[in-house]
Amino acid sequence: MNQKKEEILLHNRFDGKVILITGAGSGLGQAAALQVAKEGANLSLVDLNADSLEETKSKVLDVAQNAEVLLITANVADESAVNNYVNATVEKFGKIDGFFNNAGIEGKQNPTEVFGIEEFQKVVNVNLNGVFYGMKHVLKVMREQGSGSIVNTASVGGIRGVGNQSGYAASKHGVVGLTRNSGIEYGQYGISINAIAPGAIMTPMVEGSLKQIDPDNWEEVGKQFVEPNPMKRFGKPEEVGYLVAFLLSDQSSFINATVIPIDGGQSYKY
Repeated sequence: MNQKKEEILLHNRFDGKVILITGAGSGLGQAAALQVAKEGANLSLVDLNADSLEETKSKVLDVAQNAEVLLITANVADESAVNNYVNATVEKFGKIDGFFNNAGIEGKQNPTEVFGIEEFQKVVNVNLNGVFYGMKHVLKVMREQGSGSIVNTASVGGIRGVGNQSGYAASKHGVVGLTRNSGIEYGQYGISINAIAPGAIMTPMVEGSLKQIDPDNWEEVGKQFVEPNPMKRFGKPEEVGYLVAFLLSDQSSFINATVIPIDGGQSYKY
């Protein structure tokens, strides 16, 4: 398919739709925001960092000048803050058609026996509790609407082990369980709930992870990290954005309660 035909196929896929995205200030959240905005969506963008949100908004308006963009600074690990960002979105737009439940952190890297309790709880509070809170409050809105699509960010670390990252792996396995369980519960209401499981995608969080291993030679560590990958490279945030946009669109309406790896095939190699 040539580029012109592809643009016609995807053009206006989100016209009139409202998409809520957490962790929207950078990485996968920002990439997804740009993709759905190009296709006509209005956006409610949530992040802990207000400056990062402003950066994402500026980029969105560069590619979609007519998009309405609501910015909300919130900590997804705080249920009251989650309730507030959901209410603010509904107050502004009247509905939530799609929810990219994406905010997350990696945490420090240590073997399980020395992994700090506070660090473990911090990672779980953001990655698992934050996803649960988001689903809990957005699902109320979508059930009343009788429609909606939720995409949770899990990880290949949620479908197999990740050495020295007990908190991250445990939290992402939890996201997988929540996704499958809730998809089964809410399919009857016209709501699809799925998760993506990114592998090595070059985002600020992955860069930070590599720098934990070797701050001075992290790029070389990155090359070694992707060597086992069948595609021999890092994924790009926009490649994940394409998948998220598809799962949030009506074109994926019969995909539910599943987890889709986007990792260049690495999780299937072993």
